[in-house]
Order: sequence, then C-alpha cells, then structure tokens
Amino acid sequence: MPTPRIVPWLAAVAWIALALGPARVQAADAAADPSAVEAQSRALERAAHATLGLRSLAVEGAKTLAILGRERQGSGVLIGRDGLVLTIGYLVLEAEQVELLTHDGRTVPARVVAYDLATGFGLVQALVPLGLEPVPMGTAQQAALREPLLVTSGGEQGDVGMALLADRRAYSAYWEYHLDQALFTAPARPDHAGAGLFNARGELLGIGALMVSDAAGPGQPAQPGNLFVPVDLLVPVLPELLAQGRSQASLRAWLGVNCVESDGEVRIVRVTDDSPADVAGLERGDRIIAIDGTPVAALAVLWKTLWATAPAARSVRLEIQRGSRRLDVTVHAVDRAWTLRRAEGI
Repeated sequence: MPTPRIVPWLAAVAWIALALGPARVQAADAAADPSAVEAQSRALERAAHATLGLRSLAVEGAKTLAILGRERQGSGVLIGRDGLVLTIGYLVLEAEQVELLTHDGRTVPARVVAYDLATGFGLVQALVPLGLEPVPMGTAQQAALREPLLVTSGGEQGDVGMALLADRRAYSAYWEYHLDQALFTAPARPDHAGAGLFNARGELLGIGALMVSDAAGPGQPAQPGNLFVPVDLLVPVLPELLAQGRSQASLRAWLGVNCVESDGEVRIVRVTDDSPADVAGLERGDRIIAIDGTPVAALAVLWKTLWATAPAARSVRLEIQRGSRRLDVTVHAVDRAWTLRRAEGI
C-alpha cells in the first residue's frame, strides 16, 4: 500500500511564509498568528488529499487511441461532496472505465459525467463515498505573476510541490482548441495531466493540461513549464456540464486538422483519418490562406472563425495554397461529439 501523502508541518509553514511574504501581510504580527498558520496548513493538506489519481480505459476502436492510447492516467481534484471530480478532459475522452485512487491507497470506481471541448475540462463522479473533503474553488484572475503556488498530483506516484505563476495569456493549440486565457507555471512537471494548482489558502485555481517550452511567454528566454486551465472557466458552465455532459460552447464545427503557425502562416501538419478534412481532400503541408473569406495568419483566427458560425454541422470554405496552386475547398464540418465513441449504455 502506498504511503499516504501529507503536507509536513514545517514544509507547510515555510511554503506559506514564502507565498504570503511581508508585502501581503496586513499586520506585522498576522503572519506569526499560530491559528492562522495552522488553518492554512490544514487547507493545504486538504488540497493534497483531495487530489486523486485517475486511471481510465478507452473503448475499443476509440478514435483517439492513436494519439492518447487506450490506457490513460493522471489526476483529478475533488470539488463536490457528492464525489464530483474535476480533471483534464483528454484523460476521460471515450473512456469506458474510470478509477480514482485516494491518498491512502483506496481504488474507487467512477463514471464520466462530462467532457467539454470548449474548456478542455472533464468531470467524473465517484460511485462510492470517498470520505474526503472537497476543495473550494478560487479565482485565477486574482493570482499575481511570480506568485508561489502549490501543485498537487494524485495516485501512487502523487506529489506535492511548488511552482511560480510565470504568465497568463491566450493559448491556441495545434489541434482545434483555443483558450482566451491560460495559466503558465514553472518549473515543468511531468505529472501535469489533471494536476491541481492551488493558492496559499488551498483554493483551486487550475487543472493541469500540458507541458510547454515557453512558460514565460513570447519574447522571453525559453522556460519549460506547464499550462493549467483556469477554474474561472468552469463556474459559468458547470450547470450545463452536469445537465448535458458538455457546454453550449462545445457545439461547434470540427474539421479534423492539426495546424501550426509560423511567421504569419498557418499550415496543416496532420489530417485525421476519415475526418471532414480528410474527406474534402486536405493534405499535410497545405497552407490555409482564408476561412469563410477571413484571412488566416494565426491559429487563433482560424479556430475562432471556424466556431463563429452555427450550426456545428455546416459547410466551411477554405482557401489553401498547395505548392504553386491556390485551391478553394469546401469542408463539410461536423459536431465533434458525433465522431466519438462511448461505452455501451452511456
């Protein structure tokens, strides 16, 4: 049985002192208040214990097997007393089995509640009582740059460590995904998938999604780090996720392409088999010049223009450069959810 993860008292006190700092203490003796320090230490320990390991098994023939594999593992954070756990969506995409692993070595079955394409969040729910206290959600917008934060991961290899908030900016992925604002932390952690990002009060600020090489942002020295999806994006759509399994913003056109942006040009680097883009004849190396008449010089423009028009299943006009030729291609986009497989009975 794995050793339970706890936040040692002295380490918690040292971390709190560093996180708060003299400039953030309103009274000179406030930082020395034993009851305040003890309360924050308990909050950080709660954060560590509420971060669970997560294992999932995708359905046979899942469309995402080639990219994500069938067996996936990472973390999730308990946010509801009913066993509701927030994680990163790709861990539970097309999953037929999900298990949660507690800090004291228990394995608990869970079910997928939601996968949200727009935010990237996933929600699962434990099928038996966890006996753990959920964490409160904070506001990522209130976190200051260079602020020390706590990162927690779950499971047998779960860990608790520190990170600094390196940047806060928009993020456009090579797949069809965009966030108007994401959180970037350093140093990099390999156990980022579904990890929790907490402030000194033990409030959840974000869920880990990716490793990046430019955590400090454009124009800054290369700095390996992680991208966290801010929980601010969850609060407005949580009722939709619980009721419908995804948000209204996730009902949007999908092409099935991976693209990269370089020097003001956007090019296709991968076409998903049997996707709308594949059926339309798009190829790796094609440069996308315009979408629905809008010039494309950045990934954000491509994705936002694609999603700006309803319904999700519609015709999308692309102007592309292929070698020396310019081509007009019509792609019959679809709702991404239509392409995904689910376990029987779900």
